[in-house]
Amino acid sequence: MSDPSSKIHIPEILTDALELEETLTSFEAIQAELNYREAQHALHDLVENLDLTSQERQGLEAEIHSLENLVEKLDQQVVHIAVFGMVGRGKSSLLNALLGQPVFETGAIHGVTRTSQQASWHISREKIEGSEQSLLRVRLSSLGNSRVELIDTPGIDEVQGEDREILAREVAKQADLILFIIAGDMTQVEYRALSELRRASKPIILVFNKVDQYPEADRIAIYEKIRDERVREILSPDEIVMAAASPLVAQAVRLPDGRLSAHLSVGEPQIEDLKLKILEVLHREGKSLVALNSMLFADDVNERMVQRKMEIRDQNANQIIWKGVMTKAVAIALNPVTMVDLVSSVVIDVAMIVALSKLYSIPMTRQGAIKLLQKIAIAMGGITAGELLANLGLSSLKGLLGLAAPATGGVSLTAYASVAITQAGVAGVSTYGIGQVAKEYLANGASWGPEGPKTVVQRILASLDESSILSRIKDELRAKIDARLQPPQATPTSEQNN
Repeated sequence: MSDPSSKIHIPEILTDALELEETLTSFEAIQAELNYREAQHALHDLVENLDLTSQERQGLEAEIHSLENLVEKLDQQVVHIAVFGMVGRGKSSLLNALLGQPVFETGAIHGVTRTSQQASWHISREKIEGSEQSLLRVRLSSLGNSRVELIDTPGIDEVQGEDREILAREVAKQADLILFIIAGDMTQVEYRALSELRRASKPIILVFNKVDQYPEADRIAIYEKIRDERVREILSPDEIVMAAASPLVAQAVRLPDGRLSAHLSVGEPQIEDLKLKILEVLHREGKSLVALNSMLFADDVNERMVQRKMEIRDQNANQIIWKGVMTKAVAIALNPVTMVDLVSSVVIDVAMIVALSKLYSIPMTRQGAIKLLQKIAIAMGGITAGELLANLGLSSLKGLLGLAAPATGGVSLTAYASVAITQAGVAGVSTYGIGQVAKEYLANGASWGPEGPKTVVQRILASLDESSILSRIKDELRAKIDARLQPPQATPTSEQNN
C-alpha cells in the first residue's frame, strides 16, 4: 500500500500557487507605487529647487515648462499614448474608434471642447521645439484617479529628414506607449521611422489597420510577411495587432425603380484586440512605466537645462573676466607709479574673483578671494612671476619716461605710451589666465576635482592663445587711449545753427 502522506494534493498545490502569484503581484504593485512616488518627489524637488538666475530662466523657458508638465503628469497620473503613421493609414479613424467619438477630424478647431454623456475631451495643438511641425493633443478629463492623453502626429511622409527625426525623438520622449499605424506591407519610410522610434526604448504596438480591405488569405499573408521579415529584428509578434478602425460594409439598398444596389457604409470598428493589447501594457507596466519614462525624460531635460545654464554662465563669466582684463590694462597703462600698479593689479583680480563667485552662487568673501588668488598664482608660477618682473621693470621705465616728458618737449610720451601698452598687455594676459582658472574652479562647485590645482592650471594655460589675447588687449587699449586723447567736439551754438 502506498503511504497516504506521500500523496500529492492537487487542490492544495493550486491554492499555494495562486497565493504565491497574488503575493508577487501585490509586491509588484507596491514596488510600482513606490517607484511612482519616488519619481514624483524627485521631480517636485527638481522643479522647486532650480538654481537659476532670472537671466538664465529667460533662456530656458521651454525646458522649465517641460519639467512643470512632467510634475503635473505624475500628480494627475496621466498616461501619454502617441500615434505615428503615414498619411492615409487611418490614424485619425483609429483614434476616434478608441475614443468612441469623432474627436480627430479634418479641420478640427484649436482649443475646441467636445462634450458627450461620457466624458469631455479637450483639443490643443502644440509646437515641437526645433521643428516646424505641430502635434494634436487630446485630453480626457480625469476619470477616477487617472487620465489618458492621446497625441496625434503629422504623417511621417509629410515630414522630411531631420525634421522627422526631431518629431519622432521629442514625441517618443513624452510618450508612455506608441501606436505605429500601417495599412499593408511596410514601406522603407515606415521602416526607418519605426526603427527611430524603437531606439527610444518605449513600448510600441504596431497596428496593421484597414484589414477589412483585404481578403482573409491576403491579410494573413501580409501580416506574416510583416511579422517574419519586415520587423523581426525590431518587434516581437506579441507587439503586432490587426484592426479595422472604420470598416466599409456593403449593404443592399433598394433604388426608386425597385432594383437593388450595393451601398458602402462605415461599420462598427474592429479594434477589440488593440484595446486589449493597450490595456495589457498599461496594466502590466502602468505606474512603473510612467515613472520610468518621466524620470528618463526629466533627466534629459535637466541635462539640457544644465548645459544651457552652464553655457549662459560661461558667457557671463567670460564677460566678467574680460572686463577685469581691460580694467587692469587701462589702470596700469594710465598710472605711472610702480607700487600703485602692483596694488591695483591685486585689487582688480580679487574683485574679478568675487564677481565670478557670485555668478556661480559660491559664497566668497574678499579674504576667500585673496586666498584663491594666492593658490592660483602659486600654481601659475611663470606667468605671475613674469607679470611681476614686467610690472617692476616696465613701471620703472614708464615712470622715467613720464618724468622726462617736460625736458624732451613731450617727445618721450610716445615711448611712454608704447611701454605702458606693453606693460598693460602683460598684466592683462595674466588676469585673463587667473580668470579662466577661477572660472573652472567655481563652475566645478569650488573644487579642483581629482586633477588638483596645478594640473588644472597648467591645462588651462596650455589652451590659452597668449598672442591673440595680447593683440586684442593692445587693440582695445589703443582705441580707449585714442578716445581719451581726442579733443572734445564743440557743441554747435544757436547762432551757428542759424
